[in-house]
Amino acid sequence: MSQPEGFKVAGKENWVCKLQKSLYGLKQSPRQWYKRFDRFMIGQKYTRSHFDHCVYFRKLQDGTFIYLLLYVDDMLIACKSKVEIDRLKTQLSNEFEMKDLGEARKILGMEIERDRAKGKISLCQKQYLKKVLHRFGMNENSKPVSTPLAPHFKLSASMSPKTGEESHFMAQIPYASVVGSLMYAMVCTRPDISQAVSIVSRYMHNPGKGHWQAVKWILRYILGTVDVGLLFQQDKVTGQCVVGYVDSDYAGDLDKRRSTTGFVFSIAGGPVSWRSILQSTVALSTTEAEYMAVTEAIKEAIWLQGLLDDFGVQQDHVDVHCDSQSAIYLAKNQVHHARTKHIDVRFHFVREIIDEGDILLQKIGTADNPADMLTKPVSLLKFKHCLDLIGICKVC
Repeated sequence: MSQPEGFKVAGKENWVCKLQKSLYGLKQSPRQWYKRFDRFMIGQKYTRSHFDHCVYFRKLQDGTFIYLLLYVDDMLIACKSKVEIDRLKTQLSNEFEMKDLGEARKILGMEIERDRAKGKISLCQKQYLKKVLHRFGMNENSKPVSTPLAPHFKLSASMSPKTGEESHFMAQIPYASVVGSLMYAMVCTRPDISQAVSIVSRYMHNPGKGHWQAVKWILRYILGTVDVGLLFQQDKVTGQCVVGYVDSDYAGDLDKRRSTTGFVFSIAGGPVSWRSILQSTVALSTTEAEYMAVTEAIKEAIWLQGLLDDFGVQQDHVDVHCDSQSAIYLAKNQVHHARTKHIDVRFHFVREIIDEGDILLQKIGTADNPADMLTKPVSLLKFKHCLDLIGICKVC
């Protein structure tokens, strides 16, 4: 470590301090903490998940599991047996200084509510979003809107400041702070704003007034939907199975004409994984754009299936629904001709996965594909329908 300011030794200013232990706040501290915690958990006969190294689990004698999820120094423990939970808490408290906050009601800004009688659990970020709105001056007098981004927003790099006056004005605007705050909500519990946040985040390096208007529109949408979150509930018919939906918007980016990939996976009626992102290359057709989106969705499906397998949840295959018949045909058939031979070979691995039967790619109507809202602004009626399909509703 570099010598602290005010404690440098004369004649040895270029020397450094050798640390006997890692200090809080240094770059290597999180890694050293994780290594120590990992050694402890492995020593307690817990298994680290191969698909998420911050998930630990152990199979009990009655066939059930106990799980521990770690995020830096925050933990969640889940098990059907209260005795096993208390035993793990005792082991942890003997090894580390810790606080037992009891039943999980809030973690990382997410509020957890349970209805054990109805078999429901919900996640939302109502208090966090209220703080964000207050911080950036969005009060009760502001007018809420019904969708995260309206179709009339045609954002592009051409909206960036062109004069010194515009640059000076935007320098006073907390654009990056607002987008970062919205991005955290989007990652945790708000897939409904994924597409809108994805678009405005592309211009964080040089935002203009038009971009700022779009960000304020998202805040106005949040103002009217602070109590919206994710709802999970037991389903005795379909069980706790992962189901995926994928879609693509062809050449929606006005700057480089790249397409947008959108997918969402749900379990127990609520979304657990979602994404809205620009594709890495320009697609030359809607089929190619959809095919590239399917590839990204199937990679996520493989990961989710492996994680569930670690959790002891057996699922023979994951259903992934796509509304493009041509992309499904291309994925299921070893066809090479003039229109597809240029597609990068890394996208064709999807064919092998489908042949193995781990992933089933199925056709779904565009009207019933909730991933549609992750690729482009949609009408209010379609937007609400997409939210209903994957269990995004008022929960707190």
